Amino acid sequence: MLTLMVRTVSLVFLLVGTTLALAAERLPPDDSRGGRMIAEYFRRETARVAKSSLADVQTLDDWQSRRETYRKQLFEMLGLDPLPERTDLKPVVTRKLDRDSYTIEMIEFQSRPGLYVTGNLYLPKGATKPAPTILYGCGHSRMKKNGISYGNKVDYQHHGIWFAEHGYVCFAIDTLQLGEIEGIHHGTYSENMWWWLSRGYTSAGVEAWNCIRALDYLQSRKEVDPERIGVTGRSGGGAYSWWIGALDERIKVAVPVAGITDLTNHVVDGTVDGHCDCMFMVNTYRWDYAQVAALLAPRPLLLTNTDKDPIFPLDGVVRIHDQVRRIYRLYGADDKFGLQISEGPHFDTQEQQVAAFRWFNRFLKKEDSTIDKAAVKQLQMEDLKVFDQLPTDQLNSKIQETFTATAPTPEPPRSLGDWQIQRDKWLAALKDRSFRGWPDGSEPLEVKQAFSTSSQGVHLEAHDFTSQDNIRLRLYVAHRDGLKDPKLVVLNALDAQAWSQWLASMRGTFGEQLKDELAGAEPPKTDEEAFAEAKRMFAGNAWVMAYVAPRGIGPTAWNPKWDMPNRRRFMILGQTRDGMQTWDVRRAVQALRTLPALKKAPLWLQGERQMAGEVLYASLFEPNIARLDLWSLSASHRDGPMYLNVQRFLDMPVAVAMAAERSRVRLYTDDAKPWQYPLAVVKQLGWDQKKLDIMAPPRDKK
Repeated sequence: MLTLMVRTVSLVFLLVGTTLALAAERLPPDDSRGGRMIAEYFRRETARVAKSSLADVQTLDDWQSRRETYRKQLFEMLGLDPLPERTDLKPVVTRKLDRDSYTIEMIEFQSRPGLYVTGNLYLPKGATKPAPTILYGCGHSRMKKNGISYGNKVDYQHHGIWFAEHGYVCFAIDTLQLGEIEGIHHGTYSENMWWWLSRGYTSAGVEAWNCIRALDYLQSRKEVDPERIGVTGRSGGGAYSWWIGALDERIKVAVPVAGITDLTNHVVDGTVDGHCDCMFMVNTYRWDYAQVAALLAPRPLLLTNTDKDPIFPLDGVVRIHDQVRRIYRLYGADDKFGLQISEGPHFDTQEQQVAAFRWFNRFLKKEDSTIDKAAVKQLQMEDLKVFDQLPTDQLNSKIQETFTATAPTPEPPRSLGDWQIQRDKWLAALKDRSFRGWPDGSEPLEVKQAFSTSSQGVHLEAHDFTSQDNIRLRLYVAHRDGLKDPKLVVLNALDAQAWSQWLASMRGTFGEQLKDELAGAEPPKTDEEAFAEAKRMFAGNAWVMAYVAPRGIGPTAWNPKWDMPNRRRFMILGQTRDGMQTWDVRRAVQALRTLPALKKAPLWLQGERQMAGEVLYASLFEPNIARLDLWSLSASHRDGPMYLNVQRFLDMPVAVAMAAERSRVRLYTDDAKPWQYPLAVVKQLGWDQKKLDIMAPPRDKK
């Protein structure tokens, strides 16, 4: 038994990019100014979400009146609303293996056409009637030999064997990433597929759907008692047990093992860094994880974990238990909810196995006999393989491209009334499902001047403002010295490249005032020619140029090593980095308008590359923006900016059309083809053709 246990641990640690990979070697703390700021922001934002989770539930009526809404939200956050069509599973038993007390069928089915699921169905011998049944979700374990994947089901065979030897049917199914056909769990973790967020896709949704279809298959089998189906699994399989248990009431009993903890552990303590995307829904509605677990109430549920698990820490597990127990007590079902803690790390301990076996015996068999036989592996990897050859029509390896649908480009509106109805629907969707993580805007801006100085005929001043709790940003304002009546104000939202260029143009003249911006970073080389050009522009025009670097850029930049971890923290808090930077642009607009000398002048917004998109969206929610100058705007949110779910209802050309109704929009691009929809809207609705200009960028900007 000890040998088997050690082998399991080594396989888990060998799994690159999953569970324990980062838990074993954490990044050192980011002690930069931006790092400290964003860490405190995450702490406060996590506390805010945690406090609101289930806070509106005080009575059983409260819970029952909200439960189906919560379940519908979870379907949506897993990419399962609308629910995919239940197409023909096309199940195939490819082989059978006969043992003394049980048989195993090697099974493949298609949860959607081309989305294959491989599994081992363990059947007890001698059963005379339909048996209690366990759906087993496998944890992260890479089982490969000579370049062939045998599926993580192989590493969890001892669970299926034990269940079959004790009168249960058990169906152990492979996961997407670690099955015989290898898909991707690691979109935001290691594949730089941040577009998953814009698409509203998570690999957790695929796992949940495969579990739903596995139940469909089990119900087709005469050996299965459809009223006595339970689910269990550990680590990733524990997470999938939560998904299917919360979504599908065909699950009567559940024992998720080491598969859940709360946002405090994930965000503040950093356990998110040790998990792939299959552990997280797209947190549109900003849940803490007790809200998932509570959806199993009042069905029998045992929450089990070890006390030294670095990626599901004990304190977070206990906090979830305390919150969910409150829901069970509202039902008077405290006896159906348990917590079992055994000693050890993130590990398939025998104590956890025994606790699960007893729980299922108690609630599926109505017995509580002593567990006198251990779960032991008996088979070789080759024994449990399903495919001799992988199917050529498989979509597993690219299911992220189709699992959640993107909204098609709409037809131009037939009338202004049609346009207004659809526009309002898009704006409502953005507010509710992409930018739900924005503050309500009631927090004071607290604009405070940081410095004001003039040199060489140019005036530069800076104003600090509060974008959000613990997010203080700096707004820079420049114009010719002595300007009293500005005719135009242009706010430039700066990405990292534009920040460096602006700083290079200003530091030669205003280095003393900008010393805080230079602290802790390698200063860019002074660009005297750029300053001279700005000086000429200011001398010849009554213009004010304002500049803001949203959070994570310039003065508030965090260590680049922390970019991926921080972006994933935003993600599981129901935000995105890009979405919160867009909020920063909005707040910069508001701060700019508090400055008395600038209130009367028309306001333009300008951005390059990704900031062009962030400026575009900021303009949809701020009034009286006269013009947008957008340089190198991406044609699709697949390329950024990344906002939760946005592609499920619109893409960038639609946003440009909405902006053109409110402001004059100028796109600087060499390719007008992606922008035919907003051009058609302008023409169809009879707007001024100057509402949307598409221009080739000047030679020096290419």
